[in-house]
Amino acid sequence: MFQVSNKASKRFMNRIKAFSLFALLTLVFTSAFSQKNGSDLSKISYSNPQKYTIAEISISGIKYLDSQVLVGMSGLSKGQTITVPGDEITESIKKFWKLGLFSDVKVSAVKIDSSKIYLNFNFQERPRLSELKFKGVKNGDIDKIKEKIKLVRGAQITDNVVMVSKKIIKDHFVEKGYNNVEIEAIQRGDTVFQNTVVLTFVVNKKSKVKIKNIDFVKNGIDERSLPREGLFTYVKHLIKPDVTKFVFTDAKLRRSMKETKKKRWYGLFKPSKFIESKYEEDKQNIIKAYNAKGYRDAKIISDSVYKINDKLLGIKFKIDEGHKYYFRSINWVGNTKYSSEILNKVLKLKKGDVYDQEYLDKRLSSDEDALSSLYLDDGYLFYNSEAVELANVNDSIDLEIRIQEGRQARINKIIITGNTKTNEHVARREIKTLPGELFSKSDIMRSMRELAQLGHFDPEKVQPTPIPDPANGTVDIEYALEERANDQLELSGGWGGNMFVGSLGLKFANFSTRNIFNKSAWRPLPTGDGQTLAIRMYNSGRSYQSYSLSFVEPWFGGKRPNSLSLSAAYTIQTNGVSSDASNYKSMKINSYSVGFGRRLEWPDDYFTLNQELTYENYNLNNWDYFLITNGRSNNFSYKFTLGRNSVDNPLYSRRGSMFSLSVKFTPPYSWFKKSQFWKLSDEQVAAMKASNNDVINSYEAKVANIENQEHYKWIEYHKWNFNAQTFTPIVGDLVLMSKVQFGFVGNYGSGWGTSPFDLFKVGGDGLAGYNMYGSETIGLRGYTNYSLSRSTGSPYFNKYTMEVRYPITLAQSSTIYALAFGEGGNAWEDIGEFNAFKIKRSAGVGLRFFLPMLGMLGIDWGYGFDSARGATSISGSQFHFVMGQQF
Repeated sequence: MFQVSNKASKRFMNRIKAFSLFALLTLVFTSAFSQKNGSDLSKISYSNPQKYTIAEISISGIKYLDSQVLVGMSGLSKGQTITVPGDEITESIKKFWKLGLFSDVKVSAVKIDSSKIYLNFNFQERPRLSELKFKGVKNGDIDKIKEKIKLVRGAQITDNVVMVSKKIIKDHFVEKGYNNVEIEAIQRGDTVFQNTVVLTFVVNKKSKVKIKNIDFVKNGIDERSLPREGLFTYVKHLIKPDVTKFVFTDAKLRRSMKETKKKRWYGLFKPSKFIESKYEEDKQNIIKAYNAKGYRDAKIISDSVYKINDKLLGIKFKIDEGHKYYFRSINWVGNTKYSSEILNKVLKLKKGDVYDQEYLDKRLSSDEDALSSLYLDDGYLFYNSEAVELANVNDSIDLEIRIQEGRQARINKIIITGNTKTNEHVARREIKTLPGELFSKSDIMRSMRELAQLGHFDPEKVQPTPIPDPANGTVDIEYALEERANDQLELSGGWGGNMFVGSLGLKFANFSTRNIFNKSAWRPLPTGDGQTLAIRMYNSGRSYQSYSLSFVEPWFGGKRPNSLSLSAAYTIQTNGVSSDASNYKSMKINSYSVGFGRRLEWPDDYFTLNQELTYENYNLNNWDYFLITNGRSNNFSYKFTLGRNSVDNPLYSRRGSMFSLSVKFTPPYSWFKKSQFWKLSDEQVAAMKASNNDVINSYEAKVANIENQEHYKWIEYHKWNFNAQTFTPIVGDLVLMSKVQFGFVGNYGSGWGTSPFDLFKVGGDGLAGYNMYGSETIGLRGYTNYSLSRSTGSPYFNKYTMEVRYPITLAQSSTIYALAFGEGGNAWEDIGEFNAFKIKRSAGVGLRFFLPMLGMLGIDWGYGFDSARGATSISGSQFHFVMGQQF
C-alpha cells in the first residue's frame, strides 16, 4: 500500500484527462479521414503529425446556409498550412458547434496530394419548422403569441429557440394572472418534408392566481395587532384608528402600488394579478410615497410573497419609515444670468418645506416650467444643475444648487426625416426653430405641436432630437417624422323605398395643385403640398341629391400661413315624383363660398382670423315645407371668426384650449325697403307666442298680410356663435374636456321678423345629415335629433359639456379612446325666455375611433334626465352614432 501526494494526484488526473481528449479527437479524426482514398490517407501518421497546405475546402450536407459563408466561419482558408492531426481543425469544429445550427459536424480529407490536402466539412443541419401548433390556447392568444415569438415556417429549431419561446409564452400568460402556467414543447418529425418538424406548445394555464392580502409591518409594529379589547375599544378603533405613529395607513400604501393590487370586487380596470417586473416597480413606488412626505430614509427591510393556495397568494412588507426631513436653506452657486431671487421663485421651494427629492428633481429639470426650461428657452443648451447637500442638522437639510450655465447655443441646421410623401417645405414652414436663432426648448415644443396639427404625420411619433456641438457652440435639430394616411373615403349604399340610396365622399388632405400636369406625380393623385380637396355626392333617387366640391390652400402665396378656401355645392330635394308630373314639388339650392384666413401675432400667435363670403340661392316649386311655396330666395352673407387654438394633439388632446367667436350677417335690406314692410298687430304677436306649432303655422298671420316671395327674396339676419373648450390632464393620459357653447340669430328690425334661415336644431347626435335649408345642428346626447328645438330650428341655444377621456390605443393605424360625459343644453324662441340654467340634462358613455381612411367615428349611449320639447316623459336611454371631429 502506498500514498500519493495531492499535487501528484492532480498531475496524474490531468494527464489522464488530456490523454482521453487526445484519444477521442484521434478517434473522430481517424474515422472522418478513413472514408476516401485510403492509399493517400495512409500517409497520415497520428504518432507523427505532418504539415499540409490546404488546396481546397468544400461544404456538403447543407440546404439553407451559404457554403462560402461557412468556409469563412471555419477559420481555415485556401493556401493555409496546417498540422494534421492538429489544433487548427479541432478549433474549426468547435466554432461550428458553438453556432448551435448543426446536429452533426464531420470533417474529412477528400484527397491528399503530396503536401496538399483537400478538406470537406459535412454538416447535418438542425431541423426546420414546418408547422407551429398550440394546445390549450384560445385563438386570440395564439395570434398575439405568434407575433411575440416570431417563429415562421422554415425557421431553424434549436434548443435555445424552444427555450426562449417557452419563456415568452409563459410571460404572456403570467401577465394575465396565470402564474402557475406550465408549457411543454413537443417536436414531431414531418413526414412530408425532409429534416423538418412540427412544433407544438402544450399550455396548461391552470387557475388564475390573485393577490388576497397585501400587509405592511411598519417600524416593527403591525398596525392590525394593536389592542382591540372589548366592543367599545373595537368601535373606537374603527372610528379613529390608532395609527398616528405611522406615516401611511395600509390602504394608502396599497394605493401607491400602481400595478400590484389585492383582490377587490370593484377591480375592473386594475385586476389583481402578480407580475414580477411590476411588483419590483411598485416596491419603488412605496419608497417614493415616503420620500414625497419627507421620509428620505424609508426603506423596505424585507418583503415576502407567499402562497395561500393554488388560486391565492399574499404579500407582506416590513418597512422602516425613518425620520421626516425638511429644507432649511437653499443656496445658489454659479448663476450669473439670473439672480438667486428669480431662481428661488422658479424652484418654488422655501425654508421649512418638506424634503421631497422627487419634487426637487422635477422643479430642476422635468416640469414644463422647471428651472432648466428657464435656461433652455434662452439658448443655454449646455446648462447643467446639481443639488448638493451641505449639512444635515437633526431633521433639516442645507442645500446648495450648483449651476453650470455654459455658453448660449445657436441653431446651425434643421434636419427633417421620415417625410416620404409630404414635401419638405410643408413641414419646414411649420417649424419655429430657425437657423441662426438661439436654441429654445419652447420653440421645439411649439414646432412639435404645429407638425402634429398638420395631420400628415403621426402626432405620437413626432420626435425632435438636438445634436449639440459644444466646440462651436451650435446645435443641429433633427425632426424625425412618420407619415400617416390622412386621406379619407366614405362609401355607403343600400336599397329602400323602391330606390337606391348611396353616398360617396373623398377627401384628399395632402393634395398638390402644382403637380396636376406632372404625370409622374399622380400616385394615384398628385400629393405632398398639404392642400385639401374634398368631393362629396349623396343620392337617394329622385327625393334627394347633393353634390359638393371644396378646396383649401393653407399657405396661399407660399410665404405666410394665410389660407384660401373655395367651395361649391348643389342640392335638389323633391317629393319623389317625376318632374313632368302635375304634383311635382322641388327645392333646388346652389351655394358658393370663398374664405380667407390668417394667423395673428397678437395677442399671441395661437390666434387666427377667418373671413368668408357665402351666396346661397333657393329655387322653390310648390314646396309646402317652407315659408315660401314658389319663387326664389337669396342668402348673401359675410362671416368672420376670431379663434384661438393651443391644443397639443388634434386626435387625442391632452392639454390646451380652443375658443372661437363668430359673427355672420347679411346686408340690412329692411333699412332700405321700410315702405314695403308690414307691422304685426298685438293680436298676431300674442297668437304667435301662444302657438307651439312649426314655423308655417306660427306665421299664418304674416302670410295673410304680405307677399312672402317679395319678403324673403333677400334674406336678412345676423348670427352669433361662441364656443370654448379646454383639455386638462388628470393623471397620465386621463383627460378632462370641458366645453361651453352659445348662439343666437337676430334681426335688424322688429317689423322684419326672425329669419327662418340658419337657426339652431338642438338635440341628438349632432349629425347634420341633409338639411332642408341652412340650419345648424347642435348635438345633445340622450335626446333624439332636433327634439329640443322647433322642427325648423330655434334662434337661441346654449350647451355645456364635461367629458372624461382615456385612450385605449394611440397607434398610427387607429386612435381609440373611451369617454364618460355629462352635458346639458336647451333652445329658446325669444330672448325673454332664455335661461342659461334651465337646461335639459344627460349623461352617458361612449367610444371614439379614428381610422385614417374613414376619419373619426364614434358611438355614444346617453340617458336624458328631462323631457324633450312637447313631450311629457323623460327622454331616457338613447344611442347615437358620430362621424367626424365635432367642436
